[in-house]
Amino acid sequence: MQSDDHLAASRYARMRWNTPLSPEHAALLLQRLDVRPGARVLDLGCGWGELLLRAVAAGGVSGPIATRGVGVDTDDDALARGRRLAADRSLNRHVAFVTGEASAWQEPADRVLCIGSAHAFGGTEAALDALAAVVRPGGRLLFGDGYWERSPTAELAELFGPDVATLPGLIEAARERGWRLLHLSTADQREWDDFESTWLAGRQEWLLAYPEDPRAADVRAELDDRLREYVGGYRGVLGLAYLVLGR
Repeated sequence: MQSDDHLAASRYARMRWNTPLSPEHAALLLQRLDVRPGARVLDLGCGWGELLLRAVAAGGVSGPIATRGVGVDTDDDALARGRRLAADRSLNRHVAFVTGEASAWQEPADRVLCIGSAHAFGGTEAALDALAAVVRPGGRLLFGDGYWERSPTAELAELFGPDVATLPGLIEAARERGWRLLHLSTADQREWDDFESTWLAGRQEWLLAYPEDPRAADVRAELDDRLREYVGGYRGVLGLAYLVLGR
């Protein structure tokens, strides 16, 4: 039995968002981001925009001054999912999803989210420089980026590239570019394990449902390689920091 429809849909099917983050941790970050009624919220590299939708809802969409949001990404399937989620929550009049490069966006906003998307700008330092232009004066940035919790092996350093810093190095890079740190927290091990498990889970379930599909061998190999890389490689070595920054 084959499924041409279900494999693509399964890729992120079990993920709440594409980052190691619990709902409780997300609520804390949105509290620190302090989205006000009537604010404009921008999510660069939004995926399907789950955190953006929660940020807009937290700011308030009823009453005389509604909070509005824009999510920008190059993944049309993820953006379509975001639009469906917005419609399901009656937020489709308040949140727009736009196909485009995060680095090309120029319209500023009061609150900006950029989580796991520094690579779209050319790396951490380039992202911190560029994002200053889209955060309005007095605004805030929620910036999520990887860092080394422990010294990586040569193989891990090659896998993730030379731009990954230590946590002190990441914070110093933000300070050097004029940002002030309003909040710092990091993904814990349970969040990481849940993130990696849900990244795998949709396609693991697809494999169980369609073991004879001609694509199954390639999918199985990809998932097995990812699990080995995580459990035997970067688990407990690569961290993810969430910084709420102001200027």
